[in-house]
Amino acid sequence: MPSGLILGIESSCDETAAAVVRSGAEVLSNVVASQMQMHAVFGGVVPELASREHLRNIVPVVRQAIAQAGIAFADLDAIAVTEGPGLAGALLVGITYAKALAFALGKPLIAVNHLEGHIHAVLLEMRAQDQTAFTDPGVREKILALVVSGGHTHLYLAHEDQNVWTYCNIGRTLDDAAGEAFDKVAKLLGLGYPGGPWIDALAQHGDPSAVPFRMAQIKPKAHRAEADTSQRHLDFSFSGIKTAVLRHVEAHAMQASIAARREALSHITDPKLADVLPLCDKSTLDLIASFQRAVVDYLLRGTFAAVEAFSAKVIVVSGGVAANRELRARFTAEAAKRNLPIAFPSLALATDNAAMIAAAAWPKLQSRTFATDGLQATAQLRLG
Repeated sequence: MPSGLILGIESSCDETAAAVVRSGAEVLSNVVASQMQMHAVFGGVVPELASREHLRNIVPVVRQAIAQAGIAFADLDAIAVTEGPGLAGALLVGITYAKALAFALGKPLIAVNHLEGHIHAVLLEMRAQDQTAFTDPGVREKILALVVSGGHTHLYLAHEDQNVWTYCNIGRTLDDAAGEAFDKVAKLLGLGYPGGPWIDALAQHGDPSAVPFRMAQIKPKAHRAEADTSQRHLDFSFSGIKTAVLRHVEAHAMQASIAARREALSHITDPKLADVLPLCDKSTLDLIASFQRAVVDYLLRGTFAAVEAFSAKVIVVSGGVAANRELRARFTAEAAKRNLPIAFPSLALATDNAAMIAAAAWPKLQSRTFATDGLQATAQLRLG
């Protein structure tokens, strides 16, 4: 009799991950091999190196996930793997291994969209807690999901009907993702990679009202011509805020202090906040805090505009940027004002992981939505 055990495999970027999840709600293991320190030297992910590390890590990571779950491969009901979006070479490692494993075990293979996985990272924990906001069918049909990470900033309407989830993309970034903007501003200011955690930590020590950033209005783009014009205001753009930070740096002659900070940090193998904070003067901390405030304001306005436009009953915020403390606090406060349930992933499930892939595969297993032998990596895969 099926036990609901799914092995999830995730290799879309720079994390080789495997997890075993039961019935989309019980995480039995969740193993992640991070490449962060290797890519930090280059200030960002190097695709060729990422693929090479995935090849090195995929077998031991999967074996560890199975061992930690306390099961055998034969106990699995299905293998789930990320098919995209992501780096083509990195995705191919996970898909090739998953296809071979599924064939060898005689188990069904389930393809999962990485963005859908991020949404189900939150739904997984809502299922586990049996939250009323999720179990009420009327509410479940009105879920608004913000997926905000280093590679993505999307708004979706999520709908579930008899174990089949459908998604409608109602807003997306027209250029950089929010997490990418965090990374690039951190790099500009001489901080480490990834930049999001540094911005989050250092912003606590600055004045968020010191630099009056203003997010430019989004102009309709040709590639959005097919969308209802009433929805175009739900798109995002982060290139302007990056340029504004650069101009502020130039106007206030901050280049010398940035260079000194970058040089100092280059000699510290694993810098901590106590190492970095003394290297940042007040003007730098105020700039960081103001930048973070502007980005969170922008995401908050767009998300709650979508709530009003589509009468959403539940808000789900997922992706790596969902770990940001100011974002969580501000979104939680705004949702409370509106008496709306809001959910975030635990910090362990905010960044890329395989538990979210296994969780997203659970309804597909129930509806018998399986991948074919022709499954390939789709780097630009869309959701909805």
